[in-house]
Amino acid sequence: MEIRKDPEIIERILEKGVEQVLPSKEALKSLLESGKRIKIYQGFDPTADTLHIGHTVGMRKLEDFRKLGHHVIFLVGDFTARIGDPSDKTSARQMLTKEQVEENMKLYKEQASRIIDIDNKENPVEVLYNSEWLEKLNFGDIIQLASKFTVQQMIKRDMFRKRLEINKPIYISEFMYPIMQGYDCVMMNVDVEVGGNDQLFNMLAGRDLIMSELNKEKIVLAGKLLATSDGTKMGKSEGNMIKMNDTPEEIFGKVMAFTDSMIISGFEILTNSTMQEVANYKQRLESGENPMALKKELAHMITSEITSEEEADKAQEYFESVFQNKEQNVEIPEKSIDKEEIPLNELLVNIEFASSKSEAKRLVDQGAVKINDQKATQFNQILNIKNSQPLMIRAGRKLCTVTYRS
Repeated sequence: MEIRKDPEIIERILEKGVEQVLPSKEALKSLLESGKRIKIYQGFDPTADTLHIGHTVGMRKLEDFRKLGHHVIFLVGDFTARIGDPSDKTSARQMLTKEQVEENMKLYKEQASRIIDIDNKENPVEVLYNSEWLEKLNFGDIIQLASKFTVQQMIKRDMFRKRLEINKPIYISEFMYPIMQGYDCVMMNVDVEVGGNDQLFNMLAGRDLIMSELNKEKIVLAGKLLATSDGTKMGKSEGNMIKMNDTPEEIFGKVMAFTDSMIISGFEILTNSTMQEVANYKQRLESGENPMALKKELAHMITSEITSEEEADKAQEYFESVFQNKEQNVEIPEKSIDKEEIPLNELLVNIEFASSKSEAKRLVDQGAVKINDQKATQFNQILNIKNSQPLMIRAGRKLCTVTYRS
């Protein structure tokens, strides 16, 4: 396989949407310029029945590595998903059955193919499942792997420390997750692992283990995370994701619910825009251009890359017909509240869309209230404001996005 050393792609791998590279960007650059064919992977745990937009950050990196001619692995964590990654969790995940995981992962390859040219004839991507080796481990194997790590290493993790402080349980099985992820690296004998910055601890565990077992250095590429205005990451665990199986209208509308502070990072990590194009978007925003115009460009770009140009055009037309005047752009006002959770009828009063809870109930019963373009059917449904992306609330002609204020 011919290895390309395209400087533009290499620069994009090193800079676009990258939080950090360990041991260094220079080490990865040197490897990419060496002409050696290297092996890169990212793991995707099917803990939900769909991939989400946050996964596309790493998938774009995998596609760039593939374009250079390298051996790329799309790893489905069908075994690790049963235990669950404790990263950034203040409570233990619910363990999944093998049957639940198998059902969840049915669409993963097809969805990933929208971003990665998995079946490329010249350099296809290898799709693997970590149950192939993790299910074969016996208890002696597990003890041997566990002996490579200490309890002190594990409890250095922020979420474990937080649980200790509030006396919440930490299960031994949760300590096993980074060990299993590290073992994935060993079994695939990889040179580079790609993942979100929230995966850094797990990826470094793999770096340690591959050095111990194979005496080789693994480079870690940690990508930036898309976060709401209060710093909460967007993802399946947080319940605020843009799903790969959302309709084009839902994708477009959810991007339009981004706060202005999310626009530039959205262009950087969620689209195929070049870094120069991202800089141009930033300059336009800083020069005073209406954020709504930039947000619409972002929404159209994301929707078209996940679905198609035609579907994105239709989604934009739908959004403009529903949420904007026909002759001029209308800024969607943002309102923030200091409650982490709130019933819908109370929220409608809080944001002055209803004068009383009884009026709010009537609006819902009349079908006049929509949440992120979905008709509300329960006047007292509980909305999680803190851990959601900005909610777009519509009641009749009134429209706003709602965010959490700490």
